[in-house]
Amino acid sequence: MKSILIALFCSAALMAASPEVDNYLQQLQTEAPAPFDAARGEAIFTAEQIGKKGTKIACTSCHGNDLTRPGKNVNTGKVIDPLSPDANPDRLTSLKEVTKWLRRNFKDVYNREGTAQEKGDVLTYIMQYR
Repeated sequence: MKSILIALFCSAALMAASPEVDNYLQQLQTEAPAPFDAARGEAIFTAEQIGKKGTKIACTSCHGNDLTRPGKNVNTGKVIDPLSPDANPDRLTSLKEVTKWLRRNFKDVYNREGTAQEKGDVLTYIMQYR
C-alpha cells in the first residue's frame, strides 16, 4: 500500500519534470524516510543558514521568494532564470543540470550535500510552485 501511495504522489508531483528527472525523484524517494513534502521543501528553500562564505544566505537570496520571476546571484550579480517550470519550461528538463545545481546550491547554503529527503522535498516544492 505504501509503495502505491508513493507512486501516486510522485506521479502527481512530477507532471512538470522530464522523464529522467521523474526517475531521479523516484530514486530519491526510495532513499528517503518519508514521502516528499512541498511545505518541508519550502522551509528548506527559505531558511537562512551561515553559508560557505560565512554569511547568512538562503536559496531565496539568489532565487527570490517568487519562483516565477528571475533571481540574481548574490555573489556574481548574474541573472538567474525563474525556477518555476510554469514560468520557465526549460527548468527540470535535464537531470545533469538538476543534480549539479542541487549539489552546488546545498553546499553554498548548507555547507553540505542535501539528503535524499531534502533534495526531494525541494524539488517537489519547485515543481508544485504556482
